[in-house]
Amino acid sequence: MDATQLLKGVLDVAVLAVVETEDGYGYDVVRRLRGAGLTEVGDASVYGTLRRLYSAGALTSYVVPSEEGPHRKYYGITDQGRGALTEQRVQWSEFAGTMERLLTGAAA
Repeated sequence: MDATQLLKGVLDVAVLAVVETEDGYGYDVVRRLRGAGLTEVGDASVYGTLRRLYSAGALTSYVVPSEEGPHRKYYGITDQGRGALTEQRVQWSEFAGTMERLLTGAAA
């Protein structure tokens, strides 16, 4: 099974979960996702997801000046994003339970 195809379906919720606990700039979000085990995640995919979630109102952004390089654009979760994350957690739990039953033969 190609993990990158699975990742496409869950990248939005993974990004929301990462920024829920702490705001982050693009590469920081990539690094945290990879550190959590999503080693196949691509930089461009995460940056695109951040922009899309921001445009949808799920994220807010602000710029922090840097003395060592370009300014960094940080993203944080909005109330709308928290609501979406809560809903997606329920959907994921139901889906994962269904798949577990199917894969273990427990589905009737």
